[in-house]
Amino acid sequence: MFKRLMQKIDRLFGRGVIDDALYEELEEELLAADTSIQHTGEILEELRRAVRSEKITDPSAMKERLKHAIAARFTQQEAVGLRVGPASPTVYLFVGVNGVGKTTTIAKLAQRLGRSGKKVLLAAGDTFRAAAIEQLEIWAGRTNADFVRAQPGADSAAVIFDAIQAARARGADYVLADTAGRQHSKENLMAELQKVARVVEKGLGRPADEVLLVLDANTGQNAIRQAEEFIKAAGVTGLVLTKLDGTARGGALIGVYERFRVPVKLIGVGERADDLRDFDPADFAANLFG
Repeated sequence: MFKRLMQKIDRLFGRGVIDDALYEELEEELLAADTSIQHTGEILEELRRAVRSEKITDPSAMKERLKHAIAARFTQQEAVGLRVGPASPTVYLFVGVNGVGKTTTIAKLAQRLGRSGKKVLLAAGDTFRAAAIEQLEIWAGRTNADFVRAQPGADSAAVIFDAIQAARARGADYVLADTAGRQHSKENLMAELQKVARVVEKGLGRPADEVLLVLDANTGQNAIRQAEEFIKAAGVTGLVLTKLDGTARGGALIGVYERFRVPVKLIGVGERADDLRDFDPADFAANLFG
């Protein structure tokens, strides 16, 4: 996500001088990448300390320290990848506002699981929009996944409950459940998600194995506000960051992770099915800047 940022920073370091003007320009570029004011300040203070204590005079060495300062903020303790339930079906709930890529992420994951020999069922839990049901049904056909739906306006929790029962009856390994991204008020949306979580636990005999909050990398600092609401309402267990291929932004992910400590599970870096990848902090840090 920071490749374009680092290209700009390369040009700054190309002046060959480490001075206050350089720090100011670095600050501008980090803020432009949607890194918060707080985290930008912390990163640059760490960089200043390193330059003083290690007596760094070479801009290229300073750039390596900047890389380290940013990459270290993505370190997380949880194992890489999605949790698998102790008994079938494994259930993943996808939450997030409309337009962030929930349906596309579900489709990509369904294709990946199908290719690995798993039987997948898609649940059209976004009953608020007829288009969402139709889109998911198309993807079910393309990925050879089973599909459970109801009429637009039906009870979302009931659809997902039926999907879990159908998955058991059909021997499905996974249920990937879409949820609404918008209701006529925020309170209604969050109440609906809380109900969905309760009904999943009732139908499955345990909470959903993952509740995945999908965030658009272009969203910027608004991602923190989205995360706060959905984590509170839905018991989010993992983050998915989409559309990393088309933006130099994405610094907001630092703030989301550091504030909530919800592990990043998946990243989307393109339109193809194999462009949905497990988030591996070590690999991500190694490739963070190109």
